[in-house]
Amino acid sequence: MRSIFKFFMAIQIWLYRLSGGKMGGRFGGFNVLLLTTTGRKSGKTYTTPLGYFERPDGYLIVASNGGRSTHPAWYLNLKNQPQVKVQVLDKVLSVTTEILSGAARAQAWQQVITSAPQYANYEKLTTREIPVILLRPGK
Repeated sequence: MRSIFKFFMAIQIWLYRLSGGKMGGRFGGFNVLLLTTTGRKSGKTYTTPLGYFERPDGYLIVASNGGRSTHPAWYLNLKNQPQVKVQVLDKVLSVTTEILSGAARAQAWQQVITSAPQYANYEKLTTREIPVILLRPGK
């Protein structure tokens, strides 16, 4: 089952890149970007399609992992190496990641659950605080 999931994800990433986000740029009511991280153990690059939320200073992504008790691998990778690449539609950007905390996280989380209430359900499924990450494009 896992290899089938990887296959379909690879197709989604390929179509997104090929079409500049015209195919795969929206999924399940979400705007989608491609996040490329470097594996903390392997050193290989990994690309993950993720829903995002726009802000004046960048983009928010959420490490919900569907409410599972563990963080997604891409989150652990960006914690290790906070300089990553994203593709937002037809723009490829170098970004610096900031894991939000305190009042900044609370404000961002409110934006997320207002736009996408299902994230509040993920929060109920886990005991971990779900990380909210700000992607700041380089100047």
